[in-house]
Amino acid sequence: MLRILSVVLMMCVAILAVLAAGLWSPWWWAAAGPLLAVALLGVWDLLQRRHSVLRNYPVLGHLRFLMESIRPELQQYFVERNFDGRPFDRDTRSIVYERAKGTDAEEPFGTELDLYAAGREFLVPSMAPCPVPKDAPRVRIGGPDCTQPYDMALLNVSAMSFGSLSANAVLALNTGAALGGFAHDTGEGGLSEYHLRPGGDLVWEIGTGYFGCRTEDGDFDPDQFAEKAAHPHVKCVSLKLSQGAKPGIGGVLPGAKVNAEIAEVRGVPQGRTVNSPPYHRVFSTPRELVRFVARMRELSGGKPTGFKLCVGSRRQFLAVCKAMLEEGTTPDFIIVDGAEGGTGAAPLEFADNIGLPLTDGLMIVQNALVGTGLRERIRIGASGKVATGSDLVRRLALGADFTNAARAMMFAVGCIQAQRCHTNTCPVGVATQDPRRARALDVGDKSQRVMRFQEATVKSALQIMASMGVTDPAELGPHMLQLRVDTHTMSSYADIHSWLAPGELLQDPPAAWAADWHAADPDRFTV
Repeated sequence: MLRILSVVLMMCVAILAVLAAGLWSPWWWAAAGPLLAVALLGVWDLLQRRHSVLRNYPVLGHLRFLMESIRPELQQYFVERNFDGRPFDRDTRSIVYERAKGTDAEEPFGTELDLYAAGREFLVPSMAPCPVPKDAPRVRIGGPDCTQPYDMALLNVSAMSFGSLSANAVLALNTGAALGGFAHDTGEGGLSEYHLRPGGDLVWEIGTGYFGCRTEDGDFDPDQFAEKAAHPHVKCVSLKLSQGAKPGIGGVLPGAKVNAEIAEVRGVPQGRTVNSPPYHRVFSTPRELVRFVARMRELSGGKPTGFKLCVGSRRQFLAVCKAMLEEGTTPDFIIVDGAEGGTGAAPLEFADNIGLPLTDGLMIVQNALVGTGLRERIRIGASGKVATGSDLVRRLALGADFTNAARAMMFAVGCIQAQRCHTNTCPVGVATQDPRRARALDVGDKSQRVMRFQEATVKSALQIMASMGVTDPAELGPHMLQLRVDTHTMSSYADIHSWLAPGELLQDPPAAWAADWHAADPDRFTV
C-alpha cells in the first residue's frame, strides 16, 4: 500500500508542479501526458498479481521483459561466435545464404574450429583425387514390388506441411524443386494446390492424422488415397511413423488456425481443433505395418512406398525386419530422421531427450538391413541438419543413399532462425499463415534460391567425394569418416563401430546383436 501511495503522490506532485509554474502551453501538456501515463503504469504494476518483479519494481521491471524478448536476437547477432550457435551456427547459415544467392561460399585465413576437440569428424582425402563428375548421380527408388520406380536426387526438400509453412514458402520450395529436378516431401499436412501447381516431384507423406485421405472420424480412406496418389506429380508415398523433433507424440492444430483453405486440404472441419494422435490406427504390430506399406503401394498404382521414423529401439526395428522377411515384402525406401531434426515445434523434453541422433539411427538401420539380407531391396534416406556438402557426404558414408533437408531449405527461402515458427509471427513470411507476413516472401526470387542452393550443395558434395578419390556414392564407406575420440586419438567409424556382413543376422548373429535379434518379435513392438 505504501508503494501505491508513493506513486500516486509522485503523480500528484508532478501535476501540481506543472500547474504551479503556470505552464499551460500545449508543449508542456504534451510532456505531462507521458508522465501521467508512466505514473498510471506504476499504479497498475503495484496492483497486479501476476508478475512479482513488477510489484517490487514498478515501471522499471518492464525493462526485464523487454530485454528477455530480444534476447535471441542479441545472442545471435552480438554474442555467439561464427561456429558455436545453435541450432545452426552462423557459418552454416552463411554458406546456405551464399549458395542460395549464387555467390562464393569461401572463407579466408583458415578454419576457426578447434580441430583437436573430441567429437570432431574428418573426411579422408585421397592422394589420388578423381575428376568431379559433370552430372550429379541419382538413386533409383523401387524394389521388386514397385512398378513405377523413381530416380531420387542426392539432396531433396524434407517434410514440411502447408499450414506450418506459408503458401508462398511451399510454392517457392516446389518451384525450386521443379527447376532443379529434385523431390519435395509434402509433410503430413495434406496435398495442397501449392504443392501441385508448380509441377515439382512430390513425396506425399501420410501421418497419423491421414490428412487428405481420411474419413470423417479420422481413419484412413483408401479411395481418397488412391485418387490423390495417382496424380502424376506424386512420385513416391511415405508413411510417417515418427519425426525427429518429437518422436512418439502427436500434434494439435488449434481451431483458430484451421481456416477454410487448410480445412479443405486436410479434410477436416473448418474452425475446429484437429488432433493428430501419436499412434497409427492402421497398424499395431510390425507385421501389420509391413502389410499396410504394401497396401499403400498397391493403392498408389505401384509407386515407390516407404516409411519415415526417428529410431529409438534397435529391437523394434529388427522386429520390422523379421516381419519383412516373413511377409515376403519390403518398403521401397526408409527415411531415417535424426532427433536433431526440428522444423516441427515440440516440447523441450522431447526435442532434447527422446530418440536417437541421425548418425546412430542411420547406422542401426543400415546394419539391420544388411544383416537381414534386405539392403539391396530398400533405399535409405537421411534427414537431420543436412545443410552442406560435407553433411551430405558424411551421411552417404554411413549408409544413406540420399538425403533430405528442411531447415536448410527454409534458410534458402529467407528464414533467419528467429525461432518463431510456432507463433504465427515469422518475420520473413516462411512459417506463418498471416497473409501480411507471408507476402514478404517473393516466390519468383526464393524459388531460384532453392534451386541454386540444392545445385551448389550437391556440387560441393561431388567435389568432396572427388577429393576422396570417389566418383560413385556407392564407393563411400565408414572407413572414410574419421572421429577424434580425444585430443590424442583418432579412429574411423569402421573401427569404432561393428558393421554386419550381408545376411549375418540370419546365420550367426554376433554377440552385440544376438539378444536384440532373438527378442525381436514380428507380432509385437517390444522395447
